[in-house]
Amino acid sequence: MRIFKIFRTDSWVKPFLGKYRKSLFWALALGFITFFCAGALMFNSGYLISRSASLPENILLVYVPIVLTRAFGIGRPVFKYLERLTSHNWVLKLTSELRLKLYNVLEKDAVFFKNDYQTGNILGLLSEDINHIQNLYLRTVFPTVIAWLLYIFIVIGLGYFSLWFALVMLLLFAVLIILLPIWSIIINGARQEQQKQMRNILYTELTDNVLGISDWIFSQRSLEYADRHILFEQKFQEVTQTIRDFDHKRNFLAQLVFCVIAIALLIWTSQYFPGSHGGQANWIAAFVLAIFPLIDAFAPLSDAAQETNIYQDSLSRLNHLQDKQAKRKLDTEKNAEEVTAPYSVEIKHLKFKYTDSSKVLIKNLDLEITGGEKIAILGKSGSGKSTLANLIRGDLIPTEGTVCLNQKETYKFGDEISNYIGVIHQAPYLFNTSIRNNLSIGNESASEQNLWDVLERVGLKKLVLKLPDKLDTLVDEAGLRFSGGERHRLALARILLKDVPIIILDEPTVSLDPLTEQEVIETFVKELQGKTLIWITHHLQGLALMDQVVFLENGRLQISGSPQELAQNNKHYRKLLAIDQGGSI
Repeated sequence: MRIFKIFRTDSWVKPFLGKYRKSLFWALALGFITFFCAGALMFNSGYLISRSASLPENILLVYVPIVLTRAFGIGRPVFKYLERLTSHNWVLKLTSELRLKLYNVLEKDAVFFKNDYQTGNILGLLSEDINHIQNLYLRTVFPTVIAWLLYIFIVIGLGYFSLWFALVMLLLFAVLIILLPIWSIIINGARQEQQKQMRNILYTELTDNVLGISDWIFSQRSLEYADRHILFEQKFQEVTQTIRDFDHKRNFLAQLVFCVIAIALLIWTSQYFPGSHGGQANWIAAFVLAIFPLIDAFAPLSDAAQETNIYQDSLSRLNHLQDKQAKRKLDTEKNAEEVTAPYSVEIKHLKFKYTDSSKVLIKNLDLEITGGEKIAILGKSGSGKSTLANLIRGDLIPTEGTVCLNQKETYKFGDEISNYIGVIHQAPYLFNTSIRNNLSIGNESASEQNLWDVLERVGLKKLVLKLPDKLDTLVDEAGLRFSGGERHRLALARILLKDVPIIILDEPTVSLDPLTEQEVIETFVKELQGKTLIWITHHLQGLALMDQVVFLENGRLQISGSPQELAQNNKHYRKLLAIDQGGSI
């Protein structure tokens, strides 16, 4: 099985098996003793009931089973409670250290994390990985090991009385702990993989489309999205129901096997312990009843086995995180030397898709952005605009091709890329601290005069002067004290203080009214004069201020040229201009 191959090279879970080996041993031992007490309780109870129905030759023949029944009756819940305490304590210690380790790995490599996982897939995948590891032990490893210990104990115990019957039980129990689990993995494994992929697609599409809901509404296609989502949800439910139907049939078959085991025990004991009334026949009920508590130990094994299909992906992802981090750290160190002006961005044969998705977002894209050029990148929601912006800044690694800043791949710059490329997002975030601190994020060494100068450049100096504490005025959480346009101007002020040569505007005016939008655009263009400006948008307002306009459609370059050339020579562009008067593309 693939999960055993992953375990051999595992650096996340396997080290803790030795570290907490004593707790692991007691968790398994107590689990075995719990089921032993349950079986022994029924064994003694069965013997006691049969023996009490006849006149015993010696009072000890009844008294001893009574004492054992009490002992095993008390022992079963006590040992079960201790087993739960020990196993859960072991797993919680394991998962707490795994969460700390995961945080330490991701905190150092957070900027590249979205290269492998889309926002929606993070909800469906990595957020569940630690919980999967926890369930791997509680629902798969512990029950399976305990069941195998019981299996060996039962076969050896029966072999003491009858070798041929022990072999019969060996085969019957093998159906429960070997045949049915393997059957479940083979049949339901593929279905679970399909279910997982469909769930991830639902997470991703729901996230992407909620973020781009305005595009669906403006294009009057909201019903189309809702119908498509409902249809996909129905297919997902069909796969889920198929898995449940198989589980019901398999569980019914497992109960039939237990029935055969009980009948076989009844026949064997009646032959091996012949007699009537107070004779050896008293052992018949003891052996037959002892098997029923063991159903709880063997029945869950098929579910536990097929769930390994879920757990193995989590183990694989966690083990790959450190390898990727080490490689990126090495790439960053190799590329640490500075690049000098003039700064140009060159994109060659670019292709990109997330590693956990088959959908290609950027397809064979070639584009060159020279120093000081102002370029607008347009396209409808899902066309690859924001993905391209992330690739340019180095937040994503190309699947194929290259994105270079002065012939050096941008993702290899690591944190140093912030010295060359700045970003103003759709909803710039302001922290719940003073205006001074919010601005100084761009340049911690900026003087007070620098702060006032940059506020004047973005048109906010008069506003700040009117505030009671001026630069020391506290900004509400997320900057709610300011309007949308004012927040964007503050974000621009940060960029100006940072003084980077390349600025990416990732749909910064999408939530603004047309008048404010035009004012903000003009401010951006004026204050960023001489810098390379990459404007991601789906509006055509303000495009006349750009040097070049590029249209993306399904990750491909469809139209490019200056705004004036496109307005004169391209019918599609003129049509889009007309549409934009009433909304978005």
